[in-house]
Amino acid sequence: MGIPVKLEVFQGPLDLLLHLIEKNKVNIYDIPIVEITDQYMEYVGQMQGENLEVMSEFLVMAATLLDIKSRLLLPPEKDEDGEEQDPRAELVEKLLEYKMYKYMSYELRERQENAAFTLYKEPTIPEEVKAYRQPVDVEELLRGVSVGNLHRMFQDLMRRQEDRIDPIRSKFGTLEKEEVDLNETMSFVVRYIAENVSCTFRQLLTLRKGKLYMIVTFMTLLELMKEGRVEVKQDGVFQEIYIQATETLSREEEVSWEEAGLV
Repeated sequence: MGIPVKLEVFQGPLDLLLHLIEKNKVNIYDIPIVEITDQYMEYVGQMQGENLEVMSEFLVMAATLLDIKSRLLLPPEKDEDGEEQDPRAELVEKLLEYKMYKYMSYELRERQENAAFTLYKEPTIPEEVKAYRQPVDVEELLRGVSVGNLHRMFQDLMRRQEDRIDPIRSKFGTLEKEEVDLNETMSFVVRYIAENVSCTFRQLLTLRKGKLYMIVTFMTLLELMKEGRVEVKQDGVFQEIYIQATETLSREEEVSWEEAGLV
């Protein structure tokens, strides 16, 4: 037998389904779809003359319930892992989500109602009272304090300051910015190789100091190798690297970062 209900009680089909589940005291994870569908359809049958837009939402849910009811009569479907799929799973997920938002709305409405009883009062404390500070009795404050106590307190304070100092980073010197003229450095390396015809990579690195010079020298050597202007040979891992200028490398030739395609 159907449950007598009224349309205005429910905000939509999910609200009606949730009401039927709670009214029948059934487990939402194991909905008796046949019984719930029959009661739902009886309710929909009482919606003659209602708003067509509202009616359509309930009819869509009715079709969903009938589809689930028919799928339960068929052999169970299985997923890729071979596990049986419950046709009610998607509906249960929607009901749980709706239930969560529904009770959240109850909580917000209760907070709104409680906020109506909250009153705000502007501060009326006189400025003289707000500005009052309890006087400090210096003699009472320093009672029992001796020079020895002050010395120990000072030592403890200095010790705490020393503990905050990083023993490694505090000994670092001032880091100076290293500046290198890229075009001039590349031209210098090219001219040296062209004038000496052959040299070692180690010799190139010792011509000037600085990490940036080493990086620019290495990049210049790679570009010269790519263009076939030098030949590089190494007998083994970690062995000396020998550089030999080819005929295409002339003394007057200069290479810039733009020409080398490195910027």
